[in-house]
Amino acid sequence: MTFWDERYASVDWAFGTEPNDFLRDHVTTLPTGPVLCIGDGEGRNGVFVATHGHQVTSVDLSSVGLAKAQQLAADRGVELTTQVADLADFDPGVAQWSAVVSIFCHVPSAVRAALYPRLVTSLVPGGVFLLESYTPDQIGRGTGGPSDADLMSTPDQLQTELMGLDVVHLWHGVRDVVEGPFHSGGAAVVQFIGRRPA
Repeated sequence: MTFWDERYASVDWAFGTEPNDFLRDHVTTLPTGPVLCIGDGEGRNGVFVATHGHQVTSVDLSSVGLAKAQQLAADRGVELTTQVADLADFDPGVAQWSAVVSIFCHVPSAVRAALYPRLVTSLVPGGVFLLESYTPDQIGRGTGGPSDADLMSTPDQLQTELMGLDVVHLWHGVRDVVEGPFHSGGAAVVQFIGRRPA
């Protein structure tokens, strides 16, 4: 069993059942059409996007998490497609998604260097990439996130890794994150919204 399988099996909802509030506040920026949610875990964000009328595919390494995502989708009365995959070799397709959502999905910089350009290409013209992640300034705060800075993003890194998108929103700083027992308290984050040129 993987680390994430164990985490999702050990608690009711590791990060709660409500969506990330940055996503909640900007969900209307997602164009109509299919949405890909990467690293979606127990599905709180993918299910939320689905309640706004999108066809959502949630991808995660943990089958345990995605089984709970299906349970949450059923409870909320929406359909959710789930796919167990390692993002290191995940193929999101070409011009397939109206939006890609990445909420606290932390992967090594070497994986991001290959994955993020694929995700940009997977967007249809006018498609939106929405992301929130911890920055290296989060290390030592004790309020969530990985302990390895290589898994985190800075604004400069995101602009390089997501080259080809027009930046709509880019912010970094400290804000309160209250999302279940593993994300709670003041957190150093970066928020990004980019759009693929039409």
